[in-house]
Amino acid sequence: MMYDTILVPTDGSKGANAAARHGLNLAEAFDSQVRFLSVVDDRTYSSGLAGIDSEANDQREALERQATDALGVLEELADETPSTYQTAVEHGVPYKVILSYADEHDVDLISMGTHGRTGLDRYLLGSVAERVVRTSDVPVLTSQSEPEENSGYDRILIPTDGSDTATAAVDHGLAIAEQYDATVHVLSVVDLSAVVGSYDVAPMIESWKERCERTVESVAEESENRGLDVVTDVVEGTPYRAIQQYIESEEIDLVTMGTHGRTGLGRYLIGSVTARTVRTSEIPVLTV
Repeated sequence: MMYDTILVPTDGSKGANAAARHGLNLAEAFDSQVRFLSVVDDRTYSSGLAGIDSEANDQREALERQATDALGVLEELADETPSTYQTAVEHGVPYKVILSYADEHDVDLISMGTHGRTGLDRYLLGSVAERVVRTSDVPVLTSQSEPEENSGYDRILIPTDGSDTATAAVDHGLAIAEQYDATVHVLSVVDLSAVVGSYDVAPMIESWKERCERTVESVAEESENRGLDVVTDVVEGTPYRAIQQYIESEEIDLVTMGTHGRTGLGRYLIGSVTARTVRTSEIPVLTV
């Protein structure tokens, strides 16, 4: 069992409801328990005056009703599935509460929506979702759109550069592929921008390409050992653009990928290939 407990935070938004459906899909596949969480942001009212000031009390109660209503929507979704679930309303700074709740309840996966759009990119940076993805110790599935009814994940993309963080995502991608009998797509990108201006570029590109080919073949071998159909590809270009193009051309349903490096206790996501993929992807992205 890879995901015994799946946490779905909600703020009542469309994105949160979409994430709940994805979370419930995985819960059914892995026979997981689901925990729905709604956080009342103490910063939105004078929490120190609650219980003393009537206006602060009214604000708190209104926010608690909103949180309860948001959970009610997810309960209705869950009641249509065989999954068991629990609900909770907590108070505090949302991303901190989500992370501490995940830790306290031994959560194995967080499924949450992203919020709004700025131009072509969803407004993820600075949001609750971005902070959770960047600092979570457990995998986070971010999504924007709801899955089609009774649909699974038929084509799963695992982008990899052979790094430890990319390798960590492979096991998750393959485990999900096994549950859905999905075709695994393994992609590695020769980052041409990284060698621009270098002396004698051609041998560098060729060497990089060979490393990429060895990397995808290693994942392909593991996929085949698990009885999964697998497709591999090595392309040249800007990694996040190449990944997005591959998603569109191969009609990928889910991406699983690692985050890159660590800064203190938080995974360094901002500006990375993973961050750009999460921000621009129309399909769910599981970051590990």
